[in-house]
Amino acid sequence: MEQAMNESLDWLDEIIEGFGSSRTSLIPVLQSVQSKYRYLPEHVMSHISEKMALPLSNIYGVATFYAQFSTQPKGKHIVQVCDGTACHVRGAKDIISRIRKDFKLDAEKNTTDDKLLTLETVACIGACAMAPAVIVDGHVYGHMTPDKMMNIISEIKEEETNE
Repeated sequence: MEQAMNESLDWLDEIIEGFGSSRTSLIPVLQSVQSKYRYLPEHVMSHISEKMALPLSNIYGVATFYAQFSTQPKGKHIVQVCDGTACHVRGAKDIISRIRKDFKLDAEKNTTDDKLLTLETVACIGACAMAPAVIVDGHVYGHMTPDKMMNIISEIKEEETNE
């Protein structure tokens, strides 16, 4: 998924022209990049900095402040485990531990080597009555257990191999 540094960024120049180069246009520009790559590559943020005449530190400041943005590549499938109070008390940490163990992830590495899966923890997904709850690719699953979670991930992997 990592794009070559010499790729054409003409599409991005058009987006910047459309939104304008003011600081208030930065978020929609970054959203466009995030939508295309699923993260904000460093060379693209540098390009934005040059084209919008904004310090690169400002670009990084916005990119790292808002949870919607990622400066690291993400997997094709996103698994978000709620770690809010209700989910935490009902075993969210066991689900997180199982995913980390089975996919060799740690605090520094949240995406599998094959870029299939990214694990994220979220403070609350608003499904406390179904705790512990997870979101997989936008779908909420409740009353989750480590085994149920691994079954869902197995189904995802099976679908990927059948494509």
